[in-house]
Amino acid sequence: MLIDFGREICGDLAIAESREWLVTNGIGGYASGTVAGMLTRRYHGLLMAALQPPLGRTLMLAKVDETVEYEGIYPQSGRFYPLYVNRWANGKLEGNGCNYINRFHLEGTTPVWTFAFGNALLEKRIWMQPDANTTYIQYKLVRATGPLTMEAKAFVNYRDYHQTTIMNDWEPEVEDVANGLCIKVHEDAVPLYLLSNKMEMIPQFDWYEDFYLSVEEYRGQNDVQDDHIYAALLRTVLRPGESLTLVASTEPNPNLDGDKAYAQRQAYETLLLDRARKVHTADLTPAVEQLVLAADQFVVKRPTARDVNGRSVIAGYPWFSDWGRDTMIALPGLTLSTGRPEVAASILRTYAQFVDQGMLPNRFPDAGEHPEYNTVDATLWYFEAIRAYHAATGDEALVRELFPVLQEIILWHKRGTRYNIQMDDKDGLLFAGEEGVQLTWMDAKVDNWVVTSRIGKPVEINALWYNALCIMADFAHLLEEDPTEYEAIIKKVKKGFGRFWNKQMGYCYDVIDGPDADGLDGSLRPNQLFAISLPHSPLTPEQQRSTVDACGRHLLTAHGLRSLSSDDKAYIGHYGGDRHKRDGAYHQGTVWGWLIGPFVSAYLRVYGNKADAQSYLYPLLQHQIKAHAVGSISEIYDGDAPFTPRGCVAQAWSVAEVLRAWQETS
Repeated sequence: MLIDFGREICGDLAIAESREWLVTNGIGGYASGTVAGMLTRRYHGLLMAALQPPLGRTLMLAKVDETVEYEGIYPQSGRFYPLYVNRWANGKLEGNGCNYINRFHLEGTTPVWTFAFGNALLEKRIWMQPDANTTYIQYKLVRATGPLTMEAKAFVNYRDYHQTTIMNDWEPEVEDVANGLCIKVHEDAVPLYLLSNKMEMIPQFDWYEDFYLSVEEYRGQNDVQDDHIYAALLRTVLRPGESLTLVASTEPNPNLDGDKAYAQRQAYETLLLDRARKVHTADLTPAVEQLVLAADQFVVKRPTARDVNGRSVIAGYPWFSDWGRDTMIALPGLTLSTGRPEVAASILRTYAQFVDQGMLPNRFPDAGEHPEYNTVDATLWYFEAIRAYHAATGDEALVRELFPVLQEIILWHKRGTRYNIQMDDKDGLLFAGEEGVQLTWMDAKVDNWVVTSRIGKPVEINALWYNALCIMADFAHLLEEDPTEYEAIIKKVKKGFGRFWNKQMGYCYDVIDGPDADGLDGSLRPNQLFAISLPHSPLTPEQQRSTVDACGRHLLTAHGLRSLSSDDKAYIGHYGGDRHKRDGAYHQGTVWGWLIGPFVSAYLRVYGNKADAQSYLYPLLQHQIKAHAVGSISEIYDGDAPFTPRGCVAQAWSVAEVLRAWQETS
């Protein structure tokens, strides 16, 4: 079992509150928290329901604080054990639940706590039902010499997951229903059903104020405390070997049989692993198997007018929605490297419906129906995602279906679309950008400050453009269409790409034809790696090797690549503080886990040694899946050692690129 912690982790509050867990439901909802059971983020909760799948995420059940009474030596002399811990805004701790956690481990993606008190062992599991806003919390008394009495406080809320709550004038409606309670926090709220066939539930109403959110304070947020409503007292008695399940759901009649519901969850994850094994030439290691399961957490349904079962990808938990760029970059690793090509096809078809003026949407907002189109690279990654799908499946029919969409995209890029995105007829390269807009993946912006605007001709955009044109020529041949137009542009772009080469430094300029006097940005960044890692490269073999060596020596870390060389005067090696500080460091030295994928692919292309290339993946596989969000890979890391994980605790393209690169090097 890969993720398995003992008291050395669980019993140390500082460590246990820094390890997080995540379970998801495939429609954008999730449950998340810390190993310690303490709330440290506004995004923690047992039911973060996606009320407008895959978005509209709303905190409905914040936590359940259990206290157990277990018999002592003499009759009716039981001791009380609080299995929870809360930190309040005044710094005080309530409860000492960490003292009783004997073990924490993952069964697939399901977090399991083993509490030890006296001679008793109590297990607790949390999982979600696929395709439903339903969370299961199961308790099992696996060892004891007598019965155990449990009382638990259920804390509810009804707020957007980005926000916090201050005690207000809500007047919850609590109704007795079969097997539990229906709680409606206010008249416009979606009802929450707390159900169990083995628990007594007694309605309560009391605000608990000032839950302290330590991670939000570290992130420089103004709201670092949260208030929740104590809405129900739960009571039960467990005898040795017995189990019970508490169900929190937006549905009035979820399955209350916890054992059957958990068996369905396990069967689902077993099927995921079986499918992944079929597309890998070598046996999957436990670490890779864990990432296969993690990959599924990002795939969500996005219903459209044409397809109620459309698919998309959540960019990262706990706070991102589905982004076009992240979806296309992550698609090969999340779906093709896990043996789920039908999911890839659904994603590609779904996004084709949103192409507008030759552009894929950058982001689907949490509120509202209108996607945002401020991206130059998401559209170009779409070509590569389709190519990867066809290479894995040979599905010519989907290529034929999407080919007109790709033709339209090329036409728009030739004649010009939003944000000055247009092919330069002189060298065939793509220009992009205007003041105040961030278009590449280095997209940090604070108010009116675009941290890395990169106006001009960015290196990775033109590597993607070249790759897309080559793909179009290949598809034209495949479909017996005329490739002449694309082949002519390819020749021009390949020649024009030579302008990126900085012979003196031995690597590529990051941007050319920019607004500065000479138009050249010589910053050493990882973006140039895509001119090597993508299937079609415009660089010579000598240039490829020199670039890989430069990035390896100055940008590579154990957990990914720095976004800027540490030798650069603008380098920032620590990610933290308020939004201004965090976004100012986001692409100015911060390490990105997903960049290990293109580095490995580029290294393999240059040196041809699969074993050496794969060795760069080991630190992320063996270490980082045991920290931050256990069982997944973080978004970013400090640029300086020890490369502490930051940002989203689980990031789609970080997981995807490790899986893709692992398959490529196996």
